[in-house]
Amino acid sequence: MALDGSIQSHRVRAYFSRIASRYDLANHLLSGGCDVLWRIAAAGKVQKWQPRTILDLATGSGDLARTLQRACPDALLVGADFCEPMLQVARDKNIPHLTVADALQLPFADGAFDTVTVAFGLRNMASWTHALSEIQRVLSPGGHLLILDFGLPTPPLLHLYRFYLHNVLPFLASLLTGERSAYDYLADSIESFPNADAMCGRLEAAGYQDAHYTPLLGGVTAIYTATRP
Repeated sequence: MALDGSIQSHRVRAYFSRIASRYDLANHLLSGGCDVLWRIAAAGKVQKWQPRTILDLATGSGDLARTLQRACPDALLVGADFCEPMLQVARDKNIPHLTVADALQLPFADGAFDTVTVAFGLRNMASWTHALSEIQRVLSPGGHLLILDFGLPTPPLLHLYRFYLHNVLPFLASLLTGERSAYDYLADSIESFPNADAMCGRLEAAGYQDAHYTPLLGGVTAIYTATRP
């Protein structure tokens, strides 16, 4: 990635710390409420795996964790994030088992979880390769990884989406949060994040099996799933 890892981590943590109190509102309004449906779709896939233990990595404000709790009420769910102000928002939603942790150095034992989920978080990590390796370490053999993140749709929607992403979204977000720079960063990070087959290729190169891509809203968002051998 373009920035040194420590600089990248510091910058991203600072962005999320500043927008934590208005993060959920901005997500719901800027996605037209679609972010709720995307999390429900992700939780539906996890539910089919019938996990006993789930790590929701980069849990942030806890919206996916809360959706997973509803879909998998018998599973032990742990939420982890490296940004304390975001975790405080999750705590206010009465989500248990939350911990401050860096995805590149997780404080969990090998094979501790049946399933790991990452919603809109892998893209922000200083090293995708390192993060995928660390996730694989804490997954049990045969365990499942689910990544929910933004992508790039195909033309002609791509051209409209890029205009919204780089012009309309940062302007609206600055009105909602007072932090345009965080959403300029968002747009740039989406452009640089591996998309569709490229992401599946990264998962397989990292040692995962059965990598699969499910586009949502024409590819504006995507769900990636894979298993640890």
